[in-house]
Amino acid sequence: MNSHRLNDSTEVPAIGFGTYPLKDEEGITAIVGALEAGYRYLDTAVNYGNETEVGEALRRSGLPREDVRIATKIPGRFHAKDLALTSLRDSAQRLGVEQIDVGLIHWPNPSVGLYVEAWQALVEAQQEGLVRTIGVSNFTGEHLRRIIDETGVTPAINQIEVHPLFPQQEMLQVDADLGILTQAWSPMGKRRAPFEAEPVAAAAKAHDVSPGQVILRWHLQRGVMPLPKSATPSRQADNLDVFGFELSAAEVDAITALGRPDGRLFGGDPDTHEEQ
Repeated sequence: MNSHRLNDSTEVPAIGFGTYPLKDEEGITAIVGALEAGYRYLDTAVNYGNETEVGEALRRSGLPREDVRIATKIPGRFHAKDLALTSLRDSAQRLGVEQIDVGLIHWPNPSVGLYVEAWQALVEAQQEGLVRTIGVSNFTGEHLRRIIDETGVTPAINQIEVHPLFPQQEMLQVDADLGILTQAWSPMGKRRAPFEAEPVAAAAKAHDVSPGQVILRWHLQRGVMPLPKSATPSRQADNLDVFGFELSAAEVDAITALGRPDGRLFGGDPDTHEEQ
C-alpha cells in the first residue's frame, strides 16, 4: 500500500519526510533532494524554525503545488483559539502557500489545558479553507476523546513517537478504533536505533535490505506512516525503497517484541523537543 486514505477522504503517501533540523541553504538543498527522490509529504513545525526553507524547497523543486502535501504544527504556547488561528496564518505565510495541507497540534500541553481551543481553531481553519486536513501530535486516548466529545470532529492524524523500542501497541489500537492514522516521529529510534538487534538484522539479511529499510517496512505493515529524516541522498532514496519486500508476521512480531518500558526517547515537554 503506497498511500493512506484519511477519514476526511484525502490521501497521504505511505512514507513522509521529516524536515527537522534542516535549515538555511543546506537544509533547502536537502529538502529539494528529498522531493527529487520521490517524497511527496513534508513534515515541519513552527518549533522547527524551518517553514520558510520548506516552502522555498517546494518552489525550487518545480513540482506542482498539488503534488506535495505540507504539514506543520501549532506550538503549545499558541493554544488559545485566537493565537492558534494566528499561528496557522503565520505558518502559511512563511511556507508561501494559500492552504496548509495538514495542520496539527504539536502536543496537548496539558498543564495549560487549552488544547480543546487549539482543536476548535483547527476545525474553524478547515472550514475556512486555510487548512485542508487537521490532526494532532503526541495525544493520548484521553486527549483524543475529549476533543472529539467537545467538537464532534475526529482528527485525521495523530503523530506520536513510534519505533521498535517503543512500539506503542495500545495507542496504535486507540487510533485505529477511532479511524485515525498514526504517524511515527523518530521512526528508527534516532541514536538508539536497534539496527544490530537480532530480529532486525536477521530480517535485513533474509530480504537483502538494510536494517533501516526493515524498520520502515515494519511500520508500514503495522499501518503506521513513518516520517524518516535524512540529509543524505542515498539514505533518502533507501528509505523510500521499501515496497519490494514483505516481512512475515513472525518477523513483525519479533521486532515489536524489542519494545521495553524505557524505550521512549524523550521525557518532559514534547513541544520543546524539536527532534520531533
